Amino acid sequence: MLWTATPAAGEPPSCARAAPGPSPRLSQSSEGQHDPAAGAYPRSVDQDNLLGEFLHARRELVHPEEVGLPVGQRRRVAGLRREEVASLAGISTEYYVRLEQGRDRHPSEQVVDAIADALRLDVESKRHAFELARDRSRQRKFAGARAEKVPAGVQMLLSTMNVPAFVLNRYRDVLAVNDLATAMEPSLVVGSNRLVSLFTDPAARAYHPDLDANTASVVAQLRADIGTDDRDPRYQALVGELSLRSEQFRRLWARHDVRIGGSDSAIVEHPEWGEIRLRREKLAMVGTDLVLVIYHADPGSRSADVIARQWLAMRTGAGEDG
Repeated sequence: MLWTATPAAGEPPSCARAAPGPSPRLSQSSEGQHDPAAGAYPRSVDQDNLLGEFLHARRELVHPEEVGLPVGQRRRVAGLRREEVASLAGISTEYYVRLEQGRDRHPSEQVVDAIADALRLDVESKRHAFELARDRSRQRKFAGARAEKVPAGVQMLLSTMNVPAFVLNRYRDVLAVNDLATAMEPSLVVGSNRLVSLFTDPAARAYHPDLDANTASVVAQLRADIGTDDRDPRYQALVGELSLRSEQFRRLWARHDVRIGGSDSAIVEHPEWGEIRLRREKLAMVGTDLVLVIYHADPGSRSADVIARQWLAMRTGAGEDG
């Protein structure tokens, strides 16, 4: 049975490529129910209600039994009801509804912490909730991403490396890549976008037999990297394009998962090389938004031997051509 909660401290008294556009979300006709009449394409949302969007999405992911509530046979919503979250957090239902609807957007840290515990958020998701609850009027407006020119030294380094490597920006655009990486995966070319390739290109997806097991992490990392920079037009365009073209991305994005880091391994199924198992290293470049991604195999493994032979063949071929 739910109890009547008293207001917590800080609670007020009860009373690309696609054309730039707002971050999308699936249309909903009632709490927790997607509206089939709205079609497959997402509608825009109030970008200043990021906290409310986040709370709504995370509430739908918590099963009643996880928090000691009876499941029952007549639940009409996915996850928890609003009044259940409010009760678990020790705040009034009216105040929680105001937060989800965006009528109150800056709850106290105590309230955010209580709601985060009620929603069973992990450390990274809780940190994200605190960021969303900050007074955004005091934050500087989006000033644009930092310079994305790949330093000449890094370009030279890529050309001499004996393992697949490439450079990405914060939007996962490929800005530089060595020949071995492109030979390993043809979609890895300058000007391509890793997310667009992996979510919308069947040919690129075919090279990654473990992709479906890692896509949730990939999307959660993107949301963590962007943070509260929702006014970034490039970010809006990328999320819009992926949401329109990939049902899988749209579903994962709607979860509002946040994750820093991710899998440090990868499996590539090459039509000629066979299966190769690799480790992935991501090295941030100081003073930029760029990341150097390096794939390498365990020493002495078949995968390491395949990579070494391919690199040697490419070097020999280049020497003969010269």
